[in-house]
Amino acid sequence: MPKSPKKGRKRKDPLWAKLTVTFGAVLMIASGAGVAGTKWLVSSASNAVTQENLLGGNQKTGAEGGGDIKGAVDILLMGVDARKRWAVDDLRSDTIIALHIPASHDQAYLVSIPRDTEMQVPAFPKAKYAGGVAKATEVFFHGAQNGGGWAGGAQLMAQTIKANTGMTFDGAAIIDFNGFKSIIDALDGVRMCVDQRVKSHHIQLVDGKPLYLADARKTAGTHKDIWYEKGCQDLEGWQALDYARQRYGLKNGDYDRQRHQQQLIKAIAKKAANSGVLTNPVKVNNLIKAAGDAFVLDTGDVKVTDFMFGLKGVAANDMVLLRTNNGTFAGNENQRESITPKSMEMYKAVKQDKLSQFILANPDVVANEK
Repeated sequence: MPKSPKKGRKRKDPLWAKLTVTFGAVLMIASGAGVAGTKWLVSSASNAVTQENLLGGNQKTGAEGGGDIKGAVDILLMGVDARKRWAVDDLRSDTIIALHIPASHDQAYLVSIPRDTEMQVPAFPKAKYAGGVAKATEVFFHGAQNGGGWAGGAQLMAQTIKANTGMTFDGAAIIDFNGFKSIIDALDGVRMCVDQRVKSHHIQLVDGKPLYLADARKTAGTHKDIWYEKGCQDLEGWQALDYARQRYGLKNGDYDRQRHQQQLIKAIAKKAANSGVLTNPVKVNNLIKAAGDAFVLDTGDVKVTDFMFGLKGVAANDMVLLRTNNGTFAGNENQRESITPKSMEMYKAVKQDKLSQFILANPDVVANEK
């Protein structure tokens, strides 16, 4: 996986982010203290994942509760498709999710920002970007130009989200979908409930082997399309990732994909929590190694002990998936994707840590995925 060079100061307590995002963004929530306190795990995890300053100067301030595990915790998750043939500065962020844990530490919420949302993007001198109007998915690309790299892409994304929604974050992660597959494989797959029959527009089977379409077209053999049929089923890593990335052929396009990606994160956390993986040092080590190929992280300044014990009461089953724009396209006067007033209220509720009250008043925003 192409990664930006490791530059700048070493971030504190890297295990915080590893257990936050590495195992499906919320695995630490499912694990509680678990094996995380052992010297072996701390030593192994400390060197596994690339550390970068992904938030720049856009992290939560002290006045906003930043750096204090006793308050609400917000993490920005950005998914990219970093295939070997693609340059580091030629990537978009097709997945943009805010993970919100309220100060009560009794829930975890996943809130998506639609990839095609039209946004006012601030100037970003680091990448020689003058600012302008762009889709949310393109913001990462602009920040990565002219040496900005992955860190620049993430910093401009955080800055743009703050400018357009008001949300700020304690930490962040860039997730490489292809590396993410290894994490699911280390869990021996996950169980997903497919709600619509859909054909893969990314992968095809060639003599029974899954290949990206660009590679499949160049490979001789028996070609077969991949269809995901309705119903609950156990999926391998490549299948789960491929299904969660489909948007063409779905009733609500990218909005259904957002739900499926949230659903996958929850499925990973549940599998890790319920399968005994976190009590098996060998399996945990395999997960850590897999994570090293999947993530670039910003850990913030929260100490690992404070973080783990402060959030140990939240479990994977406490994760709530929320729908933006009521799960359908919301066009502006230019027929471009926008954010509805109701969803802007939801983002404001994240910022103010009043999401539970917002949901009580707007129960239809909850996506009841299995």
